[in-house]
Amino acid sequence: MIDNFLSLSPLVQTIIATLFTWGMTALGAALVFTTKNFNQKLMDSMLGFAGGVMIAASFWSLLSPAIDMAQEDNVTAAWIPAAVGFMFGGIFLWGIDKIIPHLHPTSKMTDAEGYNAKRRNRSTLMVLAITLHNIPEGLAVGVAFGAVAADLPSASITAAAALGLGIGIQNLPEGVAVAMPLRREGMSRRKSFFFGQLSGMVEPIAAIIGVLAVTYIDPLLPYALSFAAGAMIFVVAEEVIPGSQEEGNKDLASMILMIGFTIMMILDVALG
Repeated sequence: MIDNFLSLSPLVQTIIATLFTWGMTALGAALVFTTKNFNQKLMDSMLGFAGGVMIAASFWSLLSPAIDMAQEDNVTAAWIPAAVGFMFGGIFLWGIDKIIPHLHPTSKMTDAEGYNAKRRNRSTLMVLAITLHNIPEGLAVGVAFGAVAADLPSASITAAAALGLGIGIQNLPEGVAVAMPLRREGMSRRKSFFFGQLSGMVEPIAAIIGVLAVTYIDPLLPYALSFAAGAMIFVVAEEVIPGSQEEGNKDLASMILMIGFTIMMILDVALG
């Protein structure tokens, strides 16, 4: 089975990897069929774990390879592509947050952000929030497989697959974070599940864009990898960590974040 996967084109590998990450979002959302309420400590732990995975992936799967690529290309200052791409990724997400109406799952309607956000219904705003923040995750997987397609020494198929696995694992609480609040507010199980899994649909699309862009424009790779890293760190700092600590489980969420970071670090180093 693994040999069959390795024999596929990078585009097909990317699609399979992000279908897995989307499926994990759907799996989390499917929990609405078993319960209406979800243990808050478990939810905060899952969000903390997601934050740790994303931070580790941002460095080992994205920033570090970007610097290595710049060094291989004999760039005078190898840190420039990483720094520029990283900052631009964060600025891009910040700008999108100001434009697209959205609401973080744990927030009140008065905290809705974006243009005309107060005029939208809660379910739409929550789905848009997770959807927006899934874009850099999809891009990250796409550019990782694109780096393999470009046959760069610092890129490996196992590292790209590890990134997809890590993002898939952390997508499970995202599905829960959208579906459960909707269910508690009286929405049917089917609709809650539909909106919860819908937020993960953007990842395969973003990944395809990422892999195609870097496959045909090699010089973009260090910038694209760093861009995805910056966007992911923005999401962690702006939403994931605050969301995991809002209900008072700060120590628990922080320790689970460290566990998530360690597991993703091991995956990246051992498989990469």
